[in-house]
Amino acid sequence: MVSTILGRKLGMTQIWDENDNVVPVTVIQAGPCTVSQVKTKATDGYDAVQIGFGDISAKHVNKPMAGHFAKAGVEPMRYLREVRVENGEEHHTGDVVTVADFAEVKAVDVIGTSKGKGFQGTVKRWNFSRGPMTHGSRNQRRPGSIGQCAYPARVRKGLHMYGHMGDERVTVKNLKLVRVDAEQNLMLIKGAVPGGKNALVQVRMA
Repeated sequence: MVSTILGRKLGMTQIWDENDNVVPVTVIQAGPCTVSQVKTKATDGYDAVQIGFGDISAKHVNKPMAGHFAKAGVEPMRYLREVRVENGEEHHTGDVVTVADFAEVKAVDVIGTSKGKGFQGTVKRWNFSRGPMTHGSRNQRRPGSIGQCAYPARVRKGLHMYGHMGDERVTVKNLKLVRVDAEQNLMLIKGAVPGGKNALVQVRMA
C-alpha cells in the first residue's frame, strides 16, 4: 500500500461529531494520484513509487517529462512526488491512490510549505520580549546585544536574529483524520495544516 497521497488545502470549516461537539477541520482535496514510476531494489537499489497529482495541459509539459509519462502510459500530471514502499514489485504504473485507502486511518502526518511572512524582526520571528516603552527607552523592538566583548569576538552560529520568516517545508505529525469523503475526494483533518489556500500538501499515514 502507498502510504502517501497528494492534495490541495481548500480551507477550514467545522463539523459535528457523534457527540454533537463542534470540531474545526481543514478540508483537503486529495487525489486521485496515479503511479507514474516504480522503483525496485533490483533496478534502483531501493523500493519506491512515484505518484502524480493535478491536471496539466500537454503544451505545458516539456519533452523529457512528456517522454517519461508516455513510457509509463499515464496522462501528464502537474506535481510528482516519490514515496517509499516496502515492496516495489507489488506496484505497477497506472495504479491509482485515492482517499478511500485512508478510510481506516485515524491519524496522519501533513507535509507542506508554510505561509511566507517576508523579512521579520526578532519579536515576531523568535518571540523575543520588547524593551520598556517609556522613560526615554529606545529599545522597544530592537534585537539587543548579539555577542560578548573580547572573547570570542564574533557572533556565535545559530543566534536568533531578524531575517526571512516562513515559506519553508513543515511537517505536522499525528493530526486526527476526522472524516473521508470518497465521492468528492475530500479529507477532513483536525489540526494545523501548513500552507495557505490551494497550497499543495502531502498527507501520510501516521
